[in-house]
Amino acid sequence: MSLGDDQQDSGGYGGTGQTRTRLPDGGPEGYPGPRRGGRSSSRSLVTVVGVVVLLIAAIAFANRGGGDPGPRDGASGDAPRTSPTAPTGERPVDTTTHDIPTGHPHTQQGAESAAANYAVALGSDGMFRQESRHVIVDTVYTPAAAAKLQDAMDAAYSPDFLGRLGLDAKGAAPKDSTFVSRTLPVGTKIEKYGEDSATVAVWYLGLIGMSGPKSTDPVTTTWKTWTFDLEWVDDGWKISTDSQKDGPTPVPGDDKAASSDEISKAVEEYGGFTYAR
Repeated sequence: MSLGDDQQDSGGYGGTGQTRTRLPDGGPEGYPGPRRGGRSSSRSLVTVVGVVVLLIAAIAFANRGGGDPGPRDGASGDAPRTSPTAPTGERPVDTTTHDIPTGHPHTQQGAESAAANYAVALGSDGMFRQESRHVIVDTVYTPAAAAKLQDAMDAAYSPDFLGRLGLDAKGAAPKDSTFVSRTLPVGTKIEKYGEDSATVAVWYLGLIGMSGPKSTDPVTTTWKTWTFDLEWVDDGWKISTDSQKDGPTPVPGDDKAASSDEISKAVEEYGGFTYAR
């Protein structure tokens, strides 16, 4: 999880959307106000037209006829039938270490799966509590990287920093409030791959903020790309270094922002996933 908009390296995801949180007029400084409603009718019309076009295309595709069409003209019989970015269908790992998925295979797909799952762990609210943060860092980073990061992260997640997020010195939220911090991977990409090393980019949606009746820091969303340099250490992929950048960010929709109670309930009721390439 990010240590603020200025923090772009190890230790979290730089701030915080398929889900877009909008505030009413007069919201806290730095948060966007509501979008003007003048374009809602035209946007709705575009959406309806788009759905109709997609539906027609889907029906046409379904009615093309049965049977295996075989390879396309000019394509070999063993050519891949999905795009390189499509999910492979490989089963996710079923082993964990301190509730973090581990044991990813020594393959490109394994490296991508590890990067996605490590992004989830590093973007969780556990990073804001010292004991759980130490466990997460020791689990996902190489021993050398973890040794360098622990003290630096303890200093960064200071009582002053936590207080600015509405948390107490131990990272706990106030009574009747829920602190939200999640990383939701959208996709992964191998940038480099070697026998015992890999560089993997994870495009993700981040959620961060405080949900509660007195919160002045409501849950918001951002889109970022988190890049991990991984090493194969002790029969598993581990992070040696990592960095982040903003985007790619989709055009925001016109979804109505949920109430604080709705956000708190959703965070409590909806669990996360184990990600696999």
